[in-house]
Amino acid sequence: MADTAQIEEIVKQVLANMAGTGTGSCTSTKVTAGGAIPKTAHVAMLTSLEHFEVKEFPMPEVGDDDILVKVEGCGVCGTDAHEFKRDPFGLIPVALGHEGTGEIVKMGKNVKKDSAGKDLKLGDKVVTCMIFKENPDITMFDLNKQNVGGADVYGLLPDDDIHLNGWFSDYILVRGGSTVFNVSDLDLYSRVLIEPCAVLIHAVERAKSTGILRFNSRVVVQGCGPIGLICISILRTMGINKIVAVDGEQKRLEFAKELGASDVVNFKDHKGIEALTAAVQAKCDGHLADFAFQCTGSPVAHSNIYKFIRNGGGLCELGFFINGGDATINPHFDICSKEITTVGSWVYTLRDYATTFDFLKSAKKIGLPMDKLITHTYPLEEINEALKTNLAMTGLKIAIINK
Repeated sequence: MADTAQIEEIVKQVLANMAGTGTGSCTSTKVTAGGAIPKTAHVAMLTSLEHFEVKEFPMPEVGDDDILVKVEGCGVCGTDAHEFKRDPFGLIPVALGHEGTGEIVKMGKNVKKDSAGKDLKLGDKVVTCMIFKENPDITMFDLNKQNVGGADVYGLLPDDDIHLNGWFSDYILVRGGSTVFNVSDLDLYSRVLIEPCAVLIHAVERAKSTGILRFNSRVVVQGCGPIGLICISILRTMGINKIVAVDGEQKRLEFAKELGASDVVNFKDHKGIEALTAAVQAKCDGHLADFAFQCTGSPVAHSNIYKFIRNGGGLCELGFFINGGDATINPHFDICSKEITTVGSWVYTLRDYATTFDFLKSAKKIGLPMDKLITHTYPLEEINEALKTNLAMTGLKIAIINK
């Protein structure tokens, strides 16, 4: 039961909205189980290297095209870890977190539908994708022309007078011009996984563009961190049965089997690239792979993966989200004489986001335990510990979950 102070605050807010004197121009305000929307929000602000401070800021006004979201959870991405450790984008001080989701608690009068044309209302669960800039190559009418790398993203924005710019917070203000999707039909862990899954949906779509990745392809996935494991699960939902996972951690390889890998190879069990290639070939029924996905971010792994692929095969490289260093290959033996078709993949498009929702439902339907990817959860006030756990690589997917 709400106490007297809570009830008085609720009445004041309702009267203010009716009189048109509340903050922002809003259609309505949802009163959640915790009472009225508070006057302040808490944001985990990265203020220096390896140090977040949970700061309190005034709740911003909600404009006619804006949405105020109560954050329920946000995954910790490798990008967050890089920013935490080195600030490669020069954003400090910054509110991070771009794998987030939450519930609409207040919305501007112009907000009616999400970016896919689905109705939006108070209480709906949402995710964001990108914020459009003045770029003619990114439009809602040509969703595959350019990936999200050319747009702004919540959680990687410079700090401003709003402050509620990242999902590592208890509220976030989604501004007009942003893309937002109604995902009320997905559970919390599925919603937290949408952004990283979209990265792999995009990679698989890039792979399909070669015309080599087919229903009966023999596929090698190198690297069984969250990215490689999600890649395996997507391939499995596509009906691909021969998926060989390569990694150096046996626990991750065992989980790869749960997510759809037919066979696994621990590279630590094999000395030298010839022996490792023979082991991969044996798991592919004596053949080299038709297609391979390189998901590690390791230059050595990139140099090796060409050896696993047959003549006329294909490769999708998606492991290098940032500069991971140079790789050494032999262009004649690795590419030209084998006529390997290679595609690169980086983040995703809006259309990939929409496809991801269907993938997560399909994965659940066939029994893939996607929720087990999230191995550690932390409250917002323990975000420094969460990032250190991510950097220590003692789990798979780390997430901040607000109770």
